[in-house]
Amino acid sequence: MAKYLLLKHYRGAPAAVNDVPMERWTPEEISAHVQYMQDFAARLEETGEYVDSQALAPEGTFVRYDGEGRPPVTDGPFAETKDLIAGWMVIDVDSYERALELAAELSAAPGAGGKPIHEWLELRPFLTEPPTIAE
Repeated sequence: MAKYLLLKHYRGAPAAVNDVPMERWTPEEISAHVQYMQDFAARLEETGEYVDSQALAPEGTFVRYDGEGRPPVTDGPFAETKDLIAGWMVIDVDSYERALELAAELSAAPGAGGKPIHEWLELRPFLTEPPTIAE
């Protein structure tokens, strides 16, 4: 089994086929989208392929250490994850091909007008061992 992270993006990925921003969806369209996601996760729980998932709030801040005794530095002139990442799901599957199959299915969640979004999802494998450093 290998773990993969499926990332849903607000922006930064290529445009979806049904590219209507969620803030313009009706409450019914949002409910249908959330239900699709919940049903998808429940099905993966039954097969043992579901690990975890979360939707993310739009608020967020980049933070970095700025030296001993100094306050942390926040934000900057770059895109923030709050602007990019809408949520994530972790799956644990037998193969890369299965991960692709599930990502494609999740991409079909309904959006505006009840039509599939066909959004681009980012699929990233978890590291299984530290990278080798060559000198």
